Amino acid sequence: MTQRLTTWIVAIALVAVPRLAWTQAAANPHLVTYEGTSGPGVGRHIVFIAGDHEYRSEETLPALARILARHYGFRCSVFITTNPATGFIEPGSSHMAGLDALKTADLLVMAARFQEFPDAEMQHLVDYLDRGGPVVGIRTATHAFQIQRAGSPFAKYTWNNKDPQYVGGFGRQVLGETWVSHYGTNHEQSSRLVIEPANASHPILRGVTDAWAESGGYTADPQADSTVLARGQVLNGMTPDSLAAADKTLMPVAWTRMYHSASGRDGRVFTTTHGASEDLKNDGFRRLLVNGILWAAGLESAIAGTNDVSLVGPYHPTRYAFDGWIQGVKPSDMAGWDAAIPR
Repeated sequence: MTQRLTTWIVAIALVAVPRLAWTQAAANPHLVTYEGTSGPGVGRHIVFIAGDHEYRSEETLPALARILARHYGFRCSVFITTNPATGFIEPGSSHMAGLDALKTADLLVMAARFQEFPDAEMQHLVDYLDRGGPVVGIRTATHAFQIQRAGSPFAKYTWNNKDPQYVGGFGRQVLGETWVSHYGTNHEQSSRLVIEPANASHPILRGVTDAWAESGGYTADPQADSTVLARGQVLNGMTPDSLAAADKTLMPVAWTRMYHSASGRDGRVFTTTHGASEDLKNDGFRRLLVNGILWAAGLESAIAGTNDVSLVGPYHPTRYAFDGWIQGVKPSDMAGWDAAIPR
């Protein structure tokens, strides 16, 4: 009886894992979830939204979420834009569902570009902002929305909004800056992150050394109430030891601020204009991102320069480019600690 019972338990276990993955995908084809069990983030929920056309946020955010779940205990829900006909990831799509998850979110991490989500999904995001929920913006999140539907109640969140009451949309008003221009040529000029001396003691910078990003820089002049943590030194080359570009000044690439919400509550914000898929390979930049997320979640006391920020499972990022994503992949394909990213 004991041997038979053991056999049944093993058989059930073998079918349970794929069944759970299938159930998750069937319930929401945009979603992959990572559940942490120990660490300072236990009991806290982070919602990630990936949907940019170029910088492979569909790889960066699941990899980052696995770090936050495995090493720090967060529950991480990663939503990725898909093709509605196939369910496969499609970064340029605005097809999105399930953002009611923001009702229970303790933090929102955004890496989207020129999105126009359905009104019901946008409302969930606006409700989150109206309650002053903390936000982390990565790379193209500065120009996350381009609302073109006539009469849309969400038009003000558009990246180039000219309304003096909400100029620059979500990027400028929440993250501190909207899209301005490139400041460094992608795949030719990388960026060395230089710590801002006046703010070197900020918790987000604990243990951050040798931070380097392969993505080219952005022009940025964050809102005056922002605290600049690092500036980007544009390099003439794609290695950390490349020579600095003589014609480029140091540009803000990482900062914090507080935004004012409709509820009267101020929300914490950490923004970086870097964060392409290949940037996550750099230990210093990865630590900056993890520390920024911990700080935004109100867990700066848990930030130590020796925290584990190692990648979880195989991560072999795709060279970022327009239309350069891996075809035929569903978010659920990246479920679990050991699934390759990308598949």
